Amino acid sequence: MTEVNTIIKEAVDALNEKKAIDIKVIDISKISIMADCFIIASGNNANQLQAMCDNVRGKLSKINSSPKHVEGYDSANWILLDYSDVIIHLFDKESRSFYDIERIWSDGKEITSF
Repeated sequence: MTEVNTIIKEAVDALNEKKAIDIKVIDISKISIMADCFIIASGNNANQLQAMCDNVRGKLSKINSSPKHVEGYDSANWILLDYSDVIIHLFDKESRSFYDIERIWSDGKEITSF
């Protein structure tokens, strides 16, 4: 399993443990040099989003992977975790609908197995 696939699997597992809503993994490797994929998930409130973020960081640190950058943790309506080839977007429901990342990156391919 490649490093990217390992990060995806561990991150999705961490999000599921914290009851993330509507987790999507989108392969953008063929349409962007920014990253290989996005992981997008929602939570019901700021506390849940922060717990999701903390759990992802904890699980990924166990495989020696740390984010280059984390943004939005304190406001917790959109938390971004940048793991270089994998960028994780955690949204509250309103922000996810407003920013509509899935539509913007609809040329990417949704990954359903990893």
